[in-house]
Amino acid sequence: MLDLHGHPLDSPFPTDVAPARFSVGHQKEITQFAVANGLTLRQTAQRLAVGNKHRVLVGSTQTIADDLEHWLRTEACDGITLMAPFLAQGYAEFAGHVVPELQRRGLFRSAYDGSTLREHLGLPRPPNRWR
Repeated sequence: MLDLHGHPLDSPFPTDVAPARFSVGHQKEITQFAVANGLTLRQTAQRLAVGNKHRVLVGSTQTIADDLEHWLRTEACDGITLMAPFLAQGYAEFAGHVVPELQRRGLFRSAYDGSTLREHLGLPRPPNRWR
């Protein structure tokens, strides 16, 4: 993980960041790309993610929840698929910050109706063909 905590999103991409726990070569390429193009941290994240053709949300818990709420309430989507920029920690941060805010707004369930996917989706249990 490339630790960019403490660097404002709209500041120039830093060149003095400690080596990442992933590919050092990849980190070098990202840094060179950002510096050569005069990009901020936010712009770098957006440029790198846009190539994957996905919507990119960068910001605070409130701004991300605001954006998702707008899409959900205007029926621009029927749900959320999360693609965190970095594995487990990205999901944990979303679950720990954004999900509670969406729950407070009534946009994300806080409990499930059953204990199986079938029950969550309200589907009947098929008869046991072996009885």
